[in-house]
Amino acid sequence: MMLEFNSPVAAEGRFAQVYKVLTDAIAARAFPGCAFGVLANGEVMLQDALGRFTYDEESPVVTPDTVYDIASITKVMATTAASMLLYQRGALDLDTPLGDLLPGFIVGRSSAERARHVRLRHLLSHSSGLPGYVALYRTATTPAALLRACLQLPLEAEPGTRAEYSDPGFLLFGKALDVLTRDHLAMWVRREIYVPLGLTATGYCPPASARPQIPPTENDTSFRRRRIQGEVQDEHAWLLGGAAGHAGLFSNVPDLLRFAKEILAPLHSNSASQAPLLFRKATIEHFAQRQPPEGSWRALGWDTPSKESSAGQFFSPRSIGHLGFSGCSLWIDLDADIAVVLLTNRTWPDRQSQLIRKVRPIFHDAVRSAL
Repeated sequence: MMLEFNSPVAAEGRFAQVYKVLTDAIAARAFPGCAFGVLANGEVMLQDALGRFTYDEESPVVTPDTVYDIASITKVMATTAASMLLYQRGALDLDTPLGDLLPGFIVGRSSAERARHVRLRHLLSHSSGLPGYVALYRTATTPAALLRACLQLPLEAEPGTRAEYSDPGFLLFGKALDVLTRDHLAMWVRREIYVPLGLTATGYCPPASARPQIPPTENDTSFRRRRIQGEVQDEHAWLLGGAAGHAGLFSNVPDLLRFAKEILAPLHSNSASQAPLLFRKATIEHFAQRQPPEGSWRALGWDTPSKESSAGQFFSPRSIGHLGFSGCSLWIDLDADIAVVLLTNRTWPDRQSQLIRKVRPIFHDAVRSAL
């Protein structure tokens, strides 16, 4: 299924404020460069790039096809997408206890009774009771040690009673999918999702030959002690070989817009002759529903707009999306039939700048105003 793209000259005029927001952000050193795109009513309205890989004037120029480390967007592009497809096929029961698939989550744990109540849906909705983030990589230096440490993390709340965004929860969910599919998540999503959709730039662990064409995420001075370019920035995903349920995926704007089109098409297609879609309308709507506890903005794997959302003021409550620590974002308005992608490496040369938090809502408001 090909995506049509309107004239870039016409797009730049229509989206002049979008370009100003991003140009100003680069000048303020929110990030050295970015690629961005807009999908509306099934058509690519904007697909472009600004800036460079780094702040060095000799650094490569970013293009609309530039591949980025999309960090936690992995949670929706890989783990949640796999969950949706398995659920749709009847191969995934969201009420399955995590301990049924990963017995190490129960065995030897002092809070075993509480752990027995953690279901897969709790991991997807970030309500398992697991902590938000623990730097396990500082002491667990092998994949096996890291997994053991993650399995034994204390549950800080009763499952389903507290919403806290949890990287360990999605790391474990990725491992549970490995058990469920009897395959590695990276291989499964490539075969079942990326190849059928024609996502040629999306995947884990880019080959060494492709790394120079990927913007670096960080000059790591404390852990790997080298420039991180073309390999996953997240330390836990790196320890797991570069592929995990919470991080590790690389992609570009065209692929993310194509994925977003796959999410939107079942909700807005009126053509009976259209090619079969990967996801059904009922599946998308089910995973897009906000989950308990009351007051949580989390759906099943997806985020939804909060009161001060990175999506800005104009995305409807029936919108889903996700952010990436490296400075990437994907937002999809299910009602308006609109998707917006912004890819950056805001963590270059280190992780200190937080200007992306101001840029994202202004950028999304400029896009929606232009539309």
